[in-house]
Amino acid sequence: MKLKYLLAASVVSLSASALMPSVAHAQSTGSVDFEDEEIIIVTGSRATDVGGVDIPDTPKAKQVLTDEVIRRQRPGQTVNDIINLVPGVSFQNNDPWGSGGGGFTIRGFGADRVSQTVDGIPLNDSGNYALYTNQQVDPEVLEQVNVNLGVTDVDSPTASAAGGTVNLRTRVPSETFGVVASATYGNVLAEASGDRPYVRAFGMVDTGDFTGFGTRAFASASWTTYDNPFNNYGKVRKQQYNGRIYQELGANGDFISIAGHYNQNRNNFFGSQNVLDIKDLVTSQPGSNRFYDINYPCQIPETQLGGGFGQGTPGVADTWSDSSSSGNCGVEFDRRYNPSNTGNIRGSSRFTLSDGLILTVDPSFQYVKANGGGVEDLREGFYEIDGVQYTGFIRGGYYYGMDLNGDGDLMDRVAGMDPSQTRTRRYGVIANLIYDINPDHRVRMAYTLDHARHRQTGQTSYLYANGEPFDVFPINDPIETSDGFELNKRNRLSYAILNQVSGEYRGMFGAMTVVAGLRVPFFKRELNQYCYTTSASGFVDCLGDQDTTAYEAANPNAAPPQERTYKYDKFLPNVGLTYDFGAASVFANYAKGISVPGTDPLYDSLFLADVRDSQPVPETTDSFDLGVRFGFGNVTAQLAGWYTRYNNRLASAYDPVLEETLFRNLGRVDKYGLDGSIAWNPTPNTLLYVFGSISESEIKDDVVGGQCYLDDGDPTPAEYGCTAANIGEDYFLPTAGKRESGSPKYTVGARGQVAFGALELGAQVKYTGKRYINDLNVDTVPSYTLVDLDLRYDLGEIGVGQNAAIQVNVTNLFDERYVGYFGGSLDNTPFAQIGAPRAGSISLIIGY
Repeated sequence: MKLKYLLAASVVSLSASALMPSVAHAQSTGSVDFEDEEIIIVTGSRATDVGGVDIPDTPKAKQVLTDEVIRRQRPGQTVNDIINLVPGVSFQNNDPWGSGGGGFTIRGFGADRVSQTVDGIPLNDSGNYALYTNQQVDPEVLEQVNVNLGVTDVDSPTASAAGGTVNLRTRVPSETFGVVASATYGNVLAEASGDRPYVRAFGMVDTGDFTGFGTRAFASASWTTYDNPFNNYGKVRKQQYNGRIYQELGANGDFISIAGHYNQNRNNFFGSQNVLDIKDLVTSQPGSNRFYDINYPCQIPETQLGGGFGQGTPGVADTWSDSSSSGNCGVEFDRRYNPSNTGNIRGSSRFTLSDGLILTVDPSFQYVKANGGGVEDLREGFYEIDGVQYTGFIRGGYYYGMDLNGDGDLMDRVAGMDPSQTRTRRYGVIANLIYDINPDHRVRMAYTLDHARHRQTGQTSYLYANGEPFDVFPINDPIETSDGFELNKRNRLSYAILNQVSGEYRGMFGAMTVVAGLRVPFFKRELNQYCYTTSASGFVDCLGDQDTTAYEAANPNAAPPQERTYKYDKFLPNVGLTYDFGAASVFANYAKGISVPGTDPLYDSLFLADVRDSQPVPETTDSFDLGVRFGFGNVTAQLAGWYTRYNNRLASAYDPVLEETLFRNLGRVDKYGLDGSIAWNPTPNTLLYVFGSISESEIKDDVVGGQCYLDDGDPTPAEYGCTAANIGEDYFLPTAGKRESGSPKYTVGARGQVAFGALELGAQVKYTGKRYINDLNVDTVPSYTLVDLDLRYDLGEIGVGQNAAIQVNVTNLFDERYVGYFGGSLDNTPFAQIGAPRAGSISLIIGY
């Protein structure tokens, strides 16, 4: 029945190729200009773009996917799923459609150690460097995706790019008026999946030159909605707006441009379980078991409701969290909202100051309002310390000191919501001064600013009787205590500030091109903690503006609210070369990278009084690439060997001095491997693209796991050498010589497509090898292979209209059951996602 609906619906996938040709650009305007093809392409006859796969001839291992590949993927798909076609990248999508999140690694580095940018501005969270793949720009407005494997550009505004960069380049508005409209319908097509529709609409208008002076613009909007792919509750609602205005300045390539983006997501968490449970689910259970019902619809008793909806029982302790009558309505992980409002304004400009002297300036502003978290019981009473009554968040409980459900007592616990709220205001600028010494030699100096105000709170709100929150953003109308302050489970303000200077030289010496650069970042992290830190693992008590004398007397080890500033400076050189042999070239590159600790480990360190002992040191990398490229006519290929020495890996681990689990620098990891790809057009109407990677890692040291202790008289953990003779002594986790967890050793993929007149058929396959569950390497999750199909029919061939097409996409064609994304873990069993099931969509595009 669903297949019938799919065939009856209409869809569209937008092709931007007719609007703007693609070049192998880097990130900022300065990097784009500095890597102008007259400098980096030694032989003009070389073809670097084959079927949308571009391998630019630079010293860095880099690969580009142009709109020729992007437009054949499912409309609305996250760009991070599309770059799963790049060697070295391993992405796991949380759902088939792209707006439910996902996770990826590049050469074994997680997304928080990879910098993702759009037109040069950073998209990683300024606090913990997380990347939210469901909030990326619509693929229709992209000109290309540029992936630097293991390195970054010298002017990059990043604090975390130890593992590489993903650079998104948006399209330039067309010189002629044009309109594109599309509609997509899809559904999950797996055994016992039920009806879980996907609907998306997209539209874009190009103004053309509307002033007569070369001023042009485009504006686009999209609307997406779909049911959760696994449970009976969740839905995704997404709207996005993009635009750009572009003004030419003369005929020498100078311009001024302003672009804007706004994205609003309303979605729930889903599909996350213990990785071993998911392993059992996908290997031993029927495929129908992936789809499940949660406690919905449900009802919370009136005695456990607040905010004017409750009618409690006087003199009775009504407790929502222990109520069998409500079935804990609303508590399931899948009921948790993860709303986000994000936006940015991006400027870019190029000015020729004199012959051979160019100035580029790219200012930007970003805005984030987002949260994530679940529900909690809110306590009417006080927390008493030596006769003093306190309200606030204390020892993991919420105390308001007032009647919340209207029954006249302070004995109850009512249903509430307590997500972790984040608000970010982020300003930046990248400026480059480029000078052509002569046609063969070029230099540039750059200044980069990235200034982020990162406000993290944890306000609370009530739940309705059906378990829904009053507002997905409790910060909009938070509950105050009887003392008149907003109760927060966390309350902190940080400033992440980067001031960076950099320089780069590029010179051509016959067939050899040499590049040498130096990036000097000055990172500053200003921390303002407004709560008491009660442990080195980050637990806090938040008491607002009350008199805390009695609290401090009873908690002498709690670190009081305080300010602290950490600074990280580093010289980061890079040097590389290419040597051209005509149809082939060799390249080599060395680059030093850095990843500064995020806000969580820095705030945890406030528990320690001595800044020198508490400050986590930054992770650093020394990355080497050596490879060969071939490009001529209808073939382009690259094979690169790489080695990265990864120093001061930061992870959660046991600290033998504090006897707690906290963030610690765990020593050195050696990472190395091979990445390769080849794209070939056997005929003008066919493409064959094959790629693959081998990625190895070796942890150099054993890590302290804790202290030996007695459990019912038995030494524990005996498997790590604990005996009756060493109780109280440290034991070590046997991590030396093991692989890092969470990323596969082998990935292999291919894409093929063929055109029969107006009909284009495409298929792609990606094999992902086994992944270790944690760094002890005791257990793995199985390998898996995904096959996707795409079919596109050009309606213009039958006179329907200019740039009109129908496109069909089927992902996970054989409904492979697999363990989805999970991050690396030292010795725990992490949570993972259920792999996305088979899904199909059909689209209609109309463009003029």
